[in-house]
Amino acid sequence: QVQLVESGGGLVQPGGSLRLSCATSSYTLDYHSIAWFRQAPGKEREGIACMGSSRTPTYHSESVKGRFTMSRDNRKRMVYLQMTNLKPEDTGTYHCATQNMCSASAPFLAWGEGTEVIVSS
Repeated sequence: QVQLVESGGGLVQPGGSLRLSCATSSYTLDYHSIAWFRQAPGKEREGIACMGSSRTPTYHSESVKGRFTMSRDNRKRMVYLQMTNLKPEDTGTYHCATQNMCSASAPFLAWGEGTEVIVSS
């Protein structure tokens, strides 16, 4: 059964860091690629990164490259998004999601309720 529960969001000043977590299941990790996307108010959904069976993340958003790092811990059944040097434009609700394959064009099949990130001074 697919399980996706995000946590770790909050209010942070520009330049700060946050680590988002996504609690999932062995089934989810074994049979799906995992992705992070974000949704800002009034903006379209933006894919951030994904990770397939290779466990090497692919980053889709140029704006986060070098600042965000996606990782996973299969033993703990957790997926993470480490975010550094946060900017106000990173504000939004962050979701982890499943895909059939790790690709910027692959649809998101399921996602959690999200965790809100607010970057503001």
